[in-house]
Amino acid sequence: MLDSSRGQVGKHGVASAASEVSDKRLSAADYLPAELTLESLRTAASKCEGCDLYVRATQTVFGSGPAPAALMFIGEAPGEKEDDAGQPFVGPAGKLLDDAFTAAGINRNEVYLTNTVKHFKWEPVGKRRLHAKPNSREISACQPWLLAEIQTVAPKLIVCLGATAAQSLLGHKFRITRQRGQLLALPNGQQVLSTWHPSSILRTPDADARQRMQEELFLDLRAAATFARE
Repeated sequence: MLDSSRGQVGKHGVASAASEVSDKRLSAADYLPAELTLESLRTAASKCEGCDLYVRATQTVFGSGPAPAALMFIGEAPGEKEDDAGQPFVGPAGKLLDDAFTAAGINRNEVYLTNTVKHFKWEPVGKRRLHAKPNSREISACQPWLLAEIQTVAPKLIVCLGATAAQSLLGHKFRITRQRGQLLALPNGQQVLSTWHPSSILRTPDADARQRMQEELFLDLRAAATFARE
C-alpha cells in the first residue's frame, strides 16, 4: 500500500508527501509550487531537475486534461513521441488507448492523463532512442508531482496503466498479472483500478496473448467508465 515514505494523498496532503520522500537528494518536492493548480504545477515541473532524467530528455511531459476529473489515468513514463510533443499518450500506445476509450464510451477530453515519471528515459541503439524502464530512485524522485496531480484533479477513480504506475501507489508487492481489473483502495480511501499498459500490449509478440490483453484493457476501461458514472 502507499507507505509513509511516499506520503498519503488527501490525509496529510502534498506537503507531507513532499517532506517524507526517503531519498535526501533533490526530488520533485524541491520544485513544488506553493499553490497547487494544474497551471502552476505544469510550469514548475518544466524546470524540474529532481533526478537525472531531465538531462537527456527534450522536455518535461506533464499531465493533460481537466481538474477536477472523474477518471485519472497513470502510465509509466513518456515515450519518444511524447518527449517530442510534450504531451502524454500521443504515440502508438496513445492510439490504442484512444481505441479503448472509444470502446468504453470515455471522452478523452474529460479525463486526466499523466505518467509516473515525467521525463523520457532512453538508451541509444544506433540512431534510435529506445525506451528504458525508470528505476526506483527516479520513480521516488518524481512522485511528488504525481501526488500533487492526484490532489488537484481529485479523481473518483485512478486507473493505473501497467505495473510501474500501480506499484508506485499500491506498493511493490502489487502484481498486474494477479490483480488486474480489481478495485483496490489506498489508505485514504482513494479507489484504484489497474490494467495493462497499451505499450505492453503492443510489445507482446504472441498474437493470441496480444488480442487477449487488448480485450481485457477494453473490458477494464468499460468497468472504469461505469464506476465513474455511478
